[in-house]
Amino acid sequence: MGIHLNYTEKGEGDPLVLLHGNGGDSGYFVHQTEYFSKSRRVIAVDTRGHGKSPRGDAPFTIAQFAEDLKDFLDGEKIEKPDILGFSDGANIALTFALKYPERVSRLILNGGNLFPAGVKRSIQIPIEIGYNIASKFADKSPAAKKNAELLGLMKNEPDIDPKNLSSLKIKTLVIVGTRDMIRDGHTELIGKSIPDSRTVRLRGGHFIANKNPEEFNLAVGNFLDEKRF
Repeated sequence: MGIHLNYTEKGEGDPLVLLHGNGGDSGYFVHQTEYFSKSRRVIAVDTRGHGKSPRGDAPFTIAQFAEDLKDFLDGEKIEKPDILGFSDGANIALTFALKYPERVSRLILNGGNLFPAGVKRSIQIPIEIGYNIASKFADKSPAAKKNAELLGLMKNEPDIDPKNLSSLKIKTLVIVGTRDMIRDGHTELIGKSIPDSRTVRLRGGHFIANKNPEEFNLAVGNFLDEKRF
């Protein structure tokens, strides 16, 4: 059964959909919403069970989030937007693009991964420990249950075969921080597996859109304007 996703909207023009990361909400993109709404219709969405969007009863998976996105776009009559996804939002965007390529104009993947091993072990090990602890108390505590679901996403997902990316005919920007939690080699794998893509690295860690918005917005803006940099 579908749910109604919460979202914020600002500006007019070509639609740009923003998808936040695990445990976050649409407010993460405050700098992007302000910047891009000057020339575009910017729609920042809260993923199922995040922000003000309800959890619902459907599975808490990247595949389900991609279906939620399709339902949302259908409901808002947004036919073929540019989609910018951060972290798990990038994984949702890529999963959506693989299943519904005709519904995506251009793709911006910020700090995404194809499978859990794409994340540096120094980050992944605490996630796995936290998941195991939260899972033990999930039946007794709603907070632990929610935490287990969020950490479970990062422990077990996504599960995308890089070979499948060769089918994408969507112009794509892969953008990461120089100190990102995603392995450099994994980012390179994503970039080289998508035929019409380019990869950009910006100063900073995983949260460059929020921590280094000037450079991030310039790089994304140049890409959306189809300029080379």
